Amino acid sequence: MKIFSFPPIFDDNSKILILGTMPSKDSLRLNQYYGNTRNSFWKIMFNLLNKEFSENYDVRKTLLLNNNIAVWDTLKACIRESSADADILSPEPNDITGFLEKYPNIKAVFCNGRDAHAYFEKYFPKLSIERYYLPSTSAANAISWDKKLNEWKRIEEYLNKH
Repeated sequence: MKIFSFPPIFDDNSKILILGTMPSKDSLRLNQYYGNTRNSFWKIMFNLLNKEFSENYDVRKTLLLNNNIAVWDTLKACIRESSADADILSPEPNDITGFLEKYPNIKAVFCNGRDAHAYFEKYFPKLSIERYYLPSTSAANAISWDKKLNEWKRIEEYLNKH
């Protein structure tokens, strides 16, 4: 089945862009980034930004925007039956180059996981922007919560310096 990513969460003040690969089945059903409750993205973001965790999606989006963080996916469409990135067929990239040209305050891209990073490097190798790989927040990524959180602190460090 062909699936499509969501529009980005961003505003003119966004300084960094966090890129996933494609929404999971749960995310698509809920029409929310990182909608699978076992995905640690939102828990990590609330932890990094020292805010009390909320399951309210509007609160989650506001948390990102209040901290100059944009979220999108490297792919705009693909064929995939499961939620696994390994099952992606016929990937089509989002226009990340055009997006970054339109929003020049974004100075760094943080890729959520190996596949998001691989697609970003494949489709945008010459894009002149700081780029960082972070371990996937997916529950399928078996590394510990502490290790994920520690790696994701690079976002906090980046924002504190810029």
